[in-house]
This record gives sequence, structure tokens and C-alpha cells, in this order.
Amino acid sequence: MSDIDSARAAFVSAILDTEEYQTYARECKRIKQFPELKAQVDDYRKRNYELQTSAVIDYETLDKFEKEYETFRENTFVADFLAAELGFCRLMQRLNLLITAELQFE
Repeated sequence: MSDIDSARAAFVSAILDTEEYQTYARECKRIKQFPELKAQVDDYRKRNYELQTSAVIDYETLDKFEKEYETFRENTFVADFLAAELGFCRLMQRLNLLITAELQFE
């Protein structure tokens, strides 16, 4: 195994041990116990992603989307999963920024 493969394995292991990942894994397992709710969460995430990455920002559509899902996001299973996912995504973003900064990648 090369040095990079060894470092990658150690890095992944360290990520798996983080509170952010542990929380995400727990909440993911919990929401998967409710397949219909999981499908609704996936649809919400897909629509949210599409709105956030759209070339044109339509604030009226964003506002309508937020209102449409307001009650849905109050569901404890949904709120906990989305919060855990966001926490894990932020960890991964920080790690990516740290790595690219160290490599002086422009």
C-alpha cells in the first residue's frame, strides 16, 4: 500500500470517528426506518439543491418553497436528519478547504 493509500485510510477512519459523521450516520439510519418519510426528505433535498444551484435566483419561488415545506421541516425526524447532514457537509467543506489551502491549489 502506498503512502497516499495509507494516509487516505487513516483520514477516512478519522472522519468516521468525528461527532459530525457519527450523528449523521445515526440520523440517516433512523430516518431510513420510515421509507415514505425518507422519500419525502430526498425529494425536499433534490428540490432545494435545484433551487440553490439555479443560474437565476427567483426569490418568489424560494419563498414559496420554504412555506411549502415549513411544516414538513418541523417533523423531528426530518429536522434532526437535515441538521446532521448539514453538520457533516460543513465538516467536509472545511476539510476540503484545509487540504486545498495546504496544497496551494488555485
